[in-house]
Amino acid sequence: MLYSALLPVHIAGGIVGMLTGTAALIFRKGGRRHVLAGKVFVASMLIMAAGAVYLAVLKHQPGNIGGGILTFYLILTAWLTARRRDGQTSVYDWALLLIPLALGALTWMGGLQKMRSPAPPEDGVPAGMNFFMGTVMLLAAADDLRMLLGSGVAGARRVVRHLWRMCFGLFIAAGSFFLGPSNRPLRLLSAVGLGQHLSPALFGTNLYIFLSVLPLILLIFWVFRVWFFLYLSKKTNCSPARNFVT
Repeated sequence: MLYSALLPVHIAGGIVGMLTGTAALIFRKGGRRHVLAGKVFVASMLIMAAGAVYLAVLKHQPGNIGGGILTFYLILTAWLTARRRDGQTSVYDWALLLIPLALGALTWMGGLQKMRSPAPPEDGVPAGMNFFMGTVMLLAAADDLRMLLGSGVAGARRVVRHLWRMCFGLFIAAGSFFLGPSNRPLRLLSAVGLGQHLSPALFGTNLYIFLSVLPLILLIFWVFRVWFFLYLSKKTNCSPARNFVT
C-alpha cells in the first residue's frame, strides 16, 4: 500500500533532516561542508514535511496537516532566502505569505476554542501551544510582508531570516520525533534490533525535551551572533557577512 511505503520515507527524511540540520548549524557558515549539509537538510525536510501532510490527511489529523505545511513553508522560504541575492523577491512570495497568515489565524482560533471548552483537548495539545505556534506563524507572515513591502532583505537581515526559519523547521521536526506518541526513538531502534542493547537513560523524557528545544537554543545563539557581528562591523567598517562566516 502507498501508506505503508510512504511512512518509512517520511521517517527517513525526518532523521536525515535532523542530523544534517544539526551538522549545518555546527559547520562553518558559508563553508563547503555547511553548504552540502544544508542542501541535504532542505531536500530531506521537504520530503519529510510533504509526507507528513499526506499521512495526516489519511489519518484525519488536522494539527499534523498544519504542522507539515508550516514546516514545508519554513524550509522552502529559508532556502529561497539563501539562494537569492540581497533585495531580491518574487511574485510567488505574495502567495507564500498566505500560508502562515491562514495557519496562524486558524491555530489561534483553535486555542481560543480549547480555552472555552471544559473538556480536555481532543488532540492532546494544550491551548498554550496553540497560542505559541500561532504567534510564530503570524510573526512569519509579518516578516514576509515586511520583506515584500521593503523590496527584499539584505545583509544581516537576510542571514537572520534564513537562520530562524531553518532552525524553527528543525525544532518542529525534533519535537515531533522525540516528543511524539509511544516513544518514537525507542520504537525505531527496537524495530532494527538495537533498542534492547542501549541504556534506558537514552530514552528518558528529560533528554528528549532537551533535544527538542536544542534547535531553539541554537537559533537564539546564531541570531545573537549575527547581530553582534553586525554591531562590530559598524564599529570597524568590516563586512558583516565576512565576520559571520568566520
